Amino acid sequence: MVSTPRPDARPTLSDEGPQRQLTDRATPELWGRLVARAFALPGVREGHSQVSPATSRGLFLDDLAEPVVPWASLAPEGRLEPVHLHGVDDTSLHLCLPVARGTELTALGWATPHQYEDYGTEFLVYGPRDAAEVDVVVGLIEEAIAFARDPGDEQPAHLPVPEG
Repeated sequence: MVSTPRPDARPTLSDEGPQRQLTDRATPELWGRLVARAFALPGVREGHSQVSPATSRGLFLDDLAEPVVPWASLAPEGRLEPVHLHGVDDTSLHLCLPVARGTELTALGWATPHQYEDYGTEFLVYGPRDAAEVDVVVGLIEEAIAFARDPGDEQPAHLPVPEG
């Protein structure tokens, strides 16, 4: 579990449309390693994200189709999607984590709150820039999977604002 700051400045992110990383992205080779390792994790299945552009890959769990709680999924009203990885032209990913952990990762420079979050548990994690950062990001994916499987007593920061 990473507890050290991410070196250097944060990448630039889009401020409209789908939230995406615009600068300081992973190389295609590092992105490929990240994707391969993420989908090689035990009990994980790759699929089309329910809430992200077509170039994104949803991470689904073989043993759990429905969210235990809505704030542990990027698609709270659909199939459990604790993580999705954005395409090679972006290299960031979105995931759900307990509020305190996501806040810690934001302070350490590894993440930022999701631009369109509903519960305060949704975060963007920056694409890895080297092999050590691939290890860190895979560890964060494992944390998101654990949170999705067993959110314990963790609560959202807030509930979604009703549309209308």
